[in-house]
Parts: sequence; structure tokens; C-alpha cells
Amino acid sequence: MPERNHSVLTEFVLTGFPGLHQEYYGLVSALLFFVYLVTMIANVTVIFLIATNRSLHKPMYYIILNLSVCDILFSTATLPKIISRYWFRSGSISFTACFIQMYFVHYLGTVNSYILFQMALDRYLAICHPLRYSRVLTKSNILILSITAWIAAKACPLMMVIRAYPLPYCASNIITHCFCDHIGITVLACTDRAPYSIPAFVFAMVALLGPLAFILFSYCSILIAVYKIANVQGRLKSLSTCSTQLIIISLYFLPRCFVYLASNVGITFSADVRIVIIMLLDVRIGLILLYSLFPAAVNPVIYCFKTHDIKHMLMKRLKKTKIELELKLSP
Repeated sequence: MPERNHSVLTEFVLTGFPGLHQEYYGLVSALLFFVYLVTMIANVTVIFLIATNRSLHKPMYYIILNLSVCDILFSTATLPKIISRYWFRSGSISFTACFIQMYFVHYLGTVNSYILFQMALDRYLAICHPLRYSRVLTKSNILILSITAWIAAKACPLMMVIRAYPLPYCASNIITHCFCDHIGITVLACTDRAPYSIPAFVFAMVALLGPLAFILFSYCSILIAVYKIANVQGRLKSLSTCSTQLIIISLYFLPRCFVYLASNVGITFSADVRIVIIMLLDVRIGLILLYSLFPAAVNPVIYCFKTHDIKHMLMKRLKKTKIELELKLSP
């Protein structure tokens, strides 16, 4: 059966959180705007600190720099539209803009996955093969890995968009989500979804499980190496250097793997529960985080509190700024 043109639909409508009452729209939009503001300020601060301090020009901090850039781009691609959904009661998004957003959501998600792979590689070499670390993870090698991550991640999301765009969308235009993604769009197509969903699912699992497999291997190896350290203080110090990455990795991978598996193996749940699972997700120190939104804002906070060099540079910068302000205000 030949596929019809998609001209029947000119726009999609993002529902956001389906069960949310209108009286809470202002509160939700303010909260999301605050998250976006914190994300931008926190990640720009991390980028500024790394870019302006030569002592932070090390492989691990170049990886953090890439992650901060990715967090800024992902938040900018998704948050403004959902904020306007509740702030201005404008949930509509044009047909083409929805697919552009879908591309960036999956592209930046893939880049994020590859960057987390680099973080695990950094810790694995630093703890399990310290003598090789300086030879393998040079600045030039990190640059090559970073450029490769940003370029290689383009292919599959682009393929997903090219295959999904011409599908006949002739029924509902309601996307039960906070942004356009492949599952949310293709379920609206008036055709058999399997030829399109299966390759997308395989891509998602490769992009997620490939890096995750190495990450699990690396941290198992790290735990074994740390266990062999006789000095208890040395063990704690080695584990502390990994805790930052483990927190970020948990926030990123665990919920995403569940959502993709649930969507493709027949696990069904209501729209509200799906949104909660997709936007929710890990609890740290009693705070409910949102995996698609909060990690971008939380990651820089984790860097500042768990990474000694960045924390030291941040405090030094704040003290310098305070002294300069006092000098200007003094008579």
C-alpha cells in the first residue's frame, strides 16, 4: 500500500503532563523555567572555569566540558517549547519543527551516551592502568574521541528522521509527551509501525547498551582494582574519584533503558505513568530528579561538589570577585 503524503497534518500538539490541572500551569512553567535557567548558568560556569584555568586543561575536564555543552544544547532544544506550553498555553509545534526537535533529542542523547563512555574510559585507565593513562588519554586523543562522538552520533538520528518524516500522518496529531521523539511521533502514523520502530529500537539499544556494557565492565574492573589496594584511605580516594561519574551515569542510563524496553516488549501503562517514567527518575538525597531535564542542571553541581579541582577554582573565583567588589565599594 503506497504511503500517502503527510499534508493532512500541518502541526502537532504536545500535551506535556496529561493529568495536570490548569491551576498548576503557572507553577510548572515557573519550575521548568527555573530548571532551564539553572542549567544554563551552571553549565556555562563550568565551561568558563575549564576554559579560563590552565590547571583544568586535562583529559577528564575536557570530557566534562563536552558534557556541559551537550547539556546546554539538549535543554535548549526541549525546554523552551514545553515552558511555552504551560506559560502561554501554546502546545502546538509545526510539522517540520517537530521532526527537527526529534532529531536533536536523539542526536544529543547519543552524544551524551558517548561522552559518558569517555568518562568511564578515563576512570578505568586512571585506576586500572595508571602507567598507561598519560600515554593513551592525551589531549589530542581526547580531542579525536570528542570530535568522533559528535560526528558519529549524527547518522542514526538522521536516518530515523528521514524514514519517519514521509509517513502518512492522517489521524491524531496529539503527542503525549513533553517534546517530539521517535516513539511519540511514529505511533501517530497511519501505517504499520514495525518497519520503522524496530530499526529505531535497535539503534537506541546500540547507542545505550554499547557504551553501558563498557561502563559496567570498567567499573567492575575498578572495584576489583580498588579492593586490591591495601590502604583503606587509598581505597576511599579511588572510589571517590569515580562517584561523580557513577551518579551521572545512573541518572542517564537506567531510566532510558527501561523506557525503550517497555515501549518495545509489550509493557503497557497509562499516559500519565509513561510521562512520569520518561520525565522522572532517579532519587538522590531524597530529591526526585527528571532524567530528561534535571541531570543537565544537576551535573555541574555534582562536578563542583565532587571534583576537587573545579570546586577549588570556583571558590577561588568567587573569593576574587568578592574582594574586587569590596574594593570598588570601599570609599
